[in-house]
Amino acid sequence: MFWKKKPKTEEPLQPEVEKLPGPRSIEELVGRQMVVDLNRDPDWVWQLRSVVRRRSGGAHRFDFRVFDEAQIKAKRVKVKNYASFDSCPELVLYQGWFDKVSMEIHIEEKEQMGVPVTEVSAAAASPGITSPASGGARIFTGNEIWQRIVGLSEPGGTVFFYLTGSPASGGPLGRGAAIVELNPNYPGKKQERYNLYTSNVDGGQPVGKRQKMSDSDSSKEIAHYIKERHY
Repeated sequence: MFWKKKPKTEEPLQPEVEKLPGPRSIEELVGRQMVVDLNRDPDWVWQLRSVVRRRSGGAHRFDFRVFDEAQIKAKRVKVKNYASFDSCPELVLYQGWFDKVSMEIHIEEKEQMGVPVTEVSAAAASPGITSPASGGARIFTGNEIWQRIVGLSEPGGTVFFYLTGSPASGGPLGRGAAIVELNPNYPGKKQERYNLYTSNVDGGQPVGKRQKMSDSDSSKEIAHYIKERHY
């Protein structure tokens, strides 16, 4: 007796899933729009990163999302591709679409949360300087920084300033914040009047563990160090 073989059934073809590219430098077309039409600081714009995905209508059309890599690091978010921001859209600075052939572009600026400058209430009264690259945050002069440091009166009291250079990350200037503390152990043995720390910034505020940079009795010395990294 011979058994008849059952005809082999073919499985239905699965739709091909698009492989999204990883983060890349901001597209020239997008960056130019931000600098020329939105009047954003070019030094800031060209440091930003973006993710894209193909858009219906042709292989030359793309959706994009622009983000600040320093802000992403401060949030400890892993960005793999365009879809990574589906769960954290608040970290997208700009989004939209562009066409590489027609050079057409549509860009939308996401509403950014206002950020304080320091923990000192008097900071709001400072004339300061604002710049697009700082996201509207105040940029203090060296003398203003010094005045806020010497204004500390309570042991353990602190004041912070955003930085463009430090081991930290996040914040409107990209590299976290410098925190000056009026040393609560001063004038103990081998204790200096001020402690200087750096910290990551998230939501406009220092977050996480501080990293101590130095200590000093000189408020001018501390202010000079900060001013060189606050611009």
